[in-house]
Amino acid sequence: MLNSVLIGFMGLGGSEMIIILVIVLLLFGGKKIPELMKGLGKGVKEFKDASKAEGESAPVEKKD
Repeated sequence: MLNSVLIGFMGLGGSEMIIILVIVLLLFGGKKIPELMKGLGKGVKEFKDASKAEGESAPVEKKD
């Protein structure tokens, strides 16, 4: 499933994904990429926590 999502992402094939990954590696370097991914993961976690907290505090409409 994950493989089909990655390959189907915006119509990119395997070779295009590899080229993009190589370019990212050249631009940021091997040591910077884990830091970027860690920051991205924290951002996604904070977004999920905020959206979950917002959903809990939102008033529930009752249907008559």
